[in-house]
Amino acid sequence: ILKAAPAHPDACKMDIHSGGVDLKFPHHDNEMAQAEAHSGCHQWVNYFVHAGHLHIKGFKMSKSLKNFITIRQALENNTARQIRMCFLLHKYNAPMDYGDNTMSHALTTEKTFVEFFHNAKAVLREGSIVDVQRWDKAARDLQVAVEVARGKVDAALKDDFDTPASIAALTDLVKATNLYLEGFQVQQQQPHSQTTNATPTTPPRKPVTLVVRNAANFVTHIFRIFGLIPDSAGVELGFPVSTNNTSSSSTGGDEGVLTPVLDALIDFRSSVRDKARAKDIAGVLAECDAFRDDALPPMGIRLEDKTGGKSVWKLADAKELMKERAQKVEEKKRKEEEKMAAVEEKKRKEALNRLTPEEFMKKLTLEEGESKLKYSSFDDATGMPTQFHDGEALNKSQLKKANKEFQAQKKKYDKYIKSSSS
Repeated sequence: ILKAAPAHPDACKMDIHSGGVDLKFPHHDNEMAQAEAHSGCHQWVNYFVHAGHLHIKGFKMSKSLKNFITIRQALENNTARQIRMCFLLHKYNAPMDYGDNTMSHALTTEKTFVEFFHNAKAVLREGSIVDVQRWDKAARDLQVAVEVARGKVDAALKDDFDTPASIAALTDLVKATNLYLEGFQVQQQQPHSQTTNATPTTPPRKPVTLVVRNAANFVTHIFRIFGLIPDSAGVELGFPVSTNNTSSSSTGGDEGVLTPVLDALIDFRSSVRDKARAKDIAGVLAECDAFRDDALPPMGIRLEDKTGGKSVWKLADAKELMKERAQKVEEKKRKEEEKMAAVEEKKRKEALNRLTPEEFMKKLTLEEGESKLKYSSFDDATGMPTQFHDGEALNKSQLKKANKEFQAQKKKYDKYIKSSSS
């Protein structure tokens, strides 16, 4: 650039110059001073863009500290979209600490938008061209929220590429859309006569699909700009769905795509027919739950039961659905184990309550769950212990504590006798 300055005076000027935040001073100051002195240019650079440092567990990532993580390594734990979301949640010129807490925030934010797109698509699928698109106050308020988000995102990006503020504005729009749609779910839960003053034959109010589409389209548009939705994804709205299935062209067209779904439907239909013939209503409902929880997730389909008996389907990553399913199974198993443990503990306490205080003191152990007895010698007249397991006599304080144990068991035993005789 500087060599071309004599022949082309404007060639020495640079619009945007970038580098790490550590190059602000003195590197860029010296560079600017030397370049302007050599070329005679009064403003060598119009804008400096200094990127913040990436930290790993509080320390700047560098080869010298041997704490660097490659993109390939990061992709082993998270998807490219999740990592991009993590970067977008931090200002480009501020330091960022890469770790579990940071990625957890990014995963939560991503899930919020994933569910938003799923819900929007479900509403648009259920909508019809003949549905009334009359905008009531709720629909107008949502459209206002779209325009507010549009203005906030525009202002944030013009203010030194403030992507965290942009994501916050989009999150507010998602919340506004969710509140709008929740109003219709409440309507479905209530009797029709309570939700409207119209006659019973009037169909229930439906969401205005146009305003829902406006909100979803705007979020999709900004996410395309941010690189969260690739231009090559070929989706009109929302995130592309990644599955383990190959393309339809390599699996025999539509037949390859529909085969696993149709097989699952045939198996489900056969099971339901058998249960229906046997008049096993509980069995039919169990088959419906199994179809939702076991058959559909491996194909990347999430089926959600809504209030009012209606259900919606959502396409998702099959791996993520199977992971969620495994977590639910583990959680169910854990609760069952806790329940069984509580039952066993109750039985154990009931068995102890049936012991007389004298028998209880003779079976008392050093620690709960241990087999070593606490006391070794007892008074024949009172049943109170006189010596510890090691043969040492109890002092006054220890006798007082033993007496408390004796009296506490006596109360439990008397209560048991009273309840047994009544």
